[in-house]
Amino acid sequence: MKLNAQSRIGVIGAGAMGSGIAQVAATAGHEVCLFDLSQESLGKSKAALVKVMTRLTEKGRVTDDEAVAIQSRIQYAENLSHFDNCDFVIEAVVENLKVKKELFFSLEKIIANDAVFASNTSSLSIASIGGELSNPERVIGVHFFNPAPLMPLVEVVPSLVTSNEVTSQVFDLIKSWGKKVVLAKDTPGFIVNRVARPFYSEAIKMLEEGFADIPTIDWAMRELGGFRMGPFQLMDLIGHDVNYVVTETVWTEMYFDPRYKPSITQKRLKEANWFGRKSGKGFYDYSEGASQKEASTDKVKGKVILERILFMLINEAIDAKFLGVASVEDIETAMTKGVNYPKGLIAWGKELGYDKVLIGLNYWFERYGDDRYRPSVLLKDWVQDNK
Repeated sequence: MKLNAQSRIGVIGAGAMGSGIAQVAATAGHEVCLFDLSQESLGKSKAALVKVMTRLTEKGRVTDDEAVAIQSRIQYAENLSHFDNCDFVIEAVVENLKVKKELFFSLEKIIANDAVFASNTSSLSIASIGGELSNPERVIGVHFFNPAPLMPLVEVVPSLVTSNEVTSQVFDLIKSWGKKVVLAKDTPGFIVNRVARPFYSEAIKMLEEGFADIPTIDWAMRELGGFRMGPFQLMDLIGHDVNYVVTETVWTEMYFDPRYKPSITQKRLKEANWFGRKSGKGFYDYSEGASQKEASTDKVKGKVILERILFMLINEAIDAKFLGVASVEDIETAMTKGVNYPKGLIAWGKELGYDKVLIGLNYWFERYGDDRYRPSVLLKDWVQDNK
């Protein structure tokens, strides 16, 4: 089956992500079937889309007729049998391997033999999700970023057995939806959730050491690094129930590589249900009238904070290239479009000097004796070759 502008799209899961993907596909002109077991979730999804379309028409981004057409293209379903004529099905359910595998087993009995399955997983193995199906060649990862209608990046992740034809068709289809599409190897965390881990983990490590407090670390990354949000602000926004689990998944799937080791500090927040903004408390207190500690604006200390996190990020990006996770161009696109980094990390490393990055990593490796700071072989090669 050829995926094209007339293909019928199925989306499973009517939460924020699934609803957003459905909106993107419907806006691109596709007929969409959105499924959820919960009638309440479907109702909330439909009501949320009405509000979104109202805002877009008020701002002049879509006409009244276009808004009506987009909404009319989405069918809300409580039964998977409605997917029997879908050409491309994207699941956006809970990040649980067992749940996703069982879902695809059920779908395989319903949809056409040449329809394509896609998982919106952020870190789970695509090979594992589809490996036991009768036709795993048609299973692929399609990782959108939240909110899907606004975030431009989509990681397309073929497994070892995904056919080249499926990969090519899915890549072109998502690109036709106006997205920035990158191709990633089926490895834990793909590009963004692998490369971004030090942004969070190194910030928490400095907090645990007592080197700097939360507001100061966030200030340094925003004001000196140009990041839109500091690590603690971003973790609170994402939610520790999500961010911690992604870190733990990547660490576990990487056979407990110290570079991806989760933090006890963040685990305790998750255990206490202090998820961040969504729960009212995380690293920051979001309750009404709560006082917030002021950041120290010592630029000398701020420079150390920035370099510790930034050098780790640059090293991770270079190592992703070294291990064939993605091309340099796709790594740079992923980090600037997926998590809004101010610059591509590999280019940023070149601007600073790869030798400076290597010296910093070697210093922290010697100081802490922690393998998390080991430099990428490719970084060492680039320094040796004066790249």
